[in-house]
Amino acid sequence: MSRTESAKCGLSRRKALAGMTVVPGLAALHNSASAGPTSNFASLPKPAFGLGLVSYNIGKDFTLAELLKVAKEGGVSAIELRTTHKHGVEPTLSGEQRAEARKRFADSGIVFWGCGSVCEFHSADSTILKKNIDDCKRFVELVADLGGKGVKVRPNGFNKGEKQSDTLKRIGDSVRACAENAASAKVEIWVEVHGNGTQEPANMQAILRHCDHPSAGVTWNSNPSDVKNGSVRASFELLKPYIKSCHINDLFKNDGGSYPYAELFSLLKREGYDRYTLIEVGRTPGDASACVEFLRYYKALWIRLAGEGA
Repeated sequence: MSRTESAKCGLSRRKALAGMTVVPGLAALHNSASAGPTSNFASLPKPAFGLGLVSYNIGKDFTLAELLKVAKEGGVSAIELRTTHKHGVEPTLSGEQRAEARKRFADSGIVFWGCGSVCEFHSADSTILKKNIDDCKRFVELVADLGGKGVKVRPNGFNKGEKQSDTLKRIGDSVRACAENAASAKVEIWVEVHGNGTQEPANMQAILRHCDHPSAGVTWNSNPSDVKNGSVRASFELLKPYIKSCHINDLFKNDGGSYPYAELFSLLKREGYDRYTLIEVGRTPGDASACVEFLRYYKALWIRLAGEGA
């Protein structure tokens, strides 16, 4: 390695660790992991669920080949591909391009978990609603062709001047239309716990009850609104029958206790959740080297928190 390359590597490392220095205990975690970031946690119970990532901020500027390489080196097992990002895995791909993307995932050993669409169903405008349902169906075809599990969709809040119950019913009915289509392709529809007001767990429960289809469920989104009196238990109880995917955010920021991840992981394990918790953070750690470093220490903290929740 040249001096220039060494300097770049050191800079990437500093970028990745810059956001971690304020986290209680993380400096000790970093300094003590002499045999690798996860070496001190081998004795902790291994959760049945795995660690994945959403290509939202982490990897948003990477090609698919670059993203898979970063995920592999960072110790991540699965990827949910967010639409509009540089990887370019979109419904516009040809059959040949879809086959190539599927092969890339297979060769990498990384699981293609699904697509993170921005299809949303709260609009009272029937033309907009139909377009979103049609777009979702195109994502279902893409996920099926790539061998994935599901398509993430979302509500994005209530409509001004409309009864909230009417909006929730429309969303549920629209998700059911998508789920009926997805079922024949053996693909699921995951409604992200998202949107001003609609992200309240009781409202998400109402959406899924209106939907009432086994191929539809929720993506738990680790929102601040989940936390009631310092706990996510009450929110989890409302949505536990529907949880098919799970987004987690910045564990470094939350290691101090602002979001009770150890409790969440414990609840997931209690319910036998054996899928993925997927990293979705609000910042880009940096270049590929910095992202790898970020993912390795994120995984170390994830293992610790999941072990504490055993």
